[in-house]
Amino acid sequence: MNPLRTLRYAVGGLGVGLIGLGAWLVAAEPASGNVLVWLAGALVVHDGLLAPLVLAVGLLIAGRPERGLWRGAMVIAGSVVLVTLPLLLRPGPAPNPSALPLPYGRNLMIVLAAVAVGAVLPHLVRLWRQRSQRRTGTDG
Repeated sequence: MNPLRTLRYAVGGLGVGLIGLGAWLVAAEPASGNVLVWLAGALVVHDGLLAPLVLAVGLLIAGRPERGLWRGAMVIAGSVVLVTLPLLLRPGPAPNPSALPLPYGRNLMIVLAAVAVGAVLPHLVRLWRQRSQRRTGTDG
């Protein structure tokens, strides 16, 4: 048997085993209904909101020369939101006062604005250079 195929089956079997372990742990949890509601909500949000939004943005930037820059900005922004949002949406006070000592909502907006500026600025510089080259009639 091919070693790559053996590795694929081993990793697949490990994945199925971990899914089984997760299902067993959820079933053993006294409040497993809350976990199932959360999982269903995550599925609805992903399939109903996030996936169509990502596909629409992908269609909008397809074929553009700066699409790599926009993709990078979206990956950075998505990662920052993914890390920060659970802390911001947590109900009730923080268990430790030092866990959220700063205004993280405002700071998240500042970081996202910086990512947006970092994505737009190179595009604007390129447009400005093209416009100035057209005015002067030079190619370099």
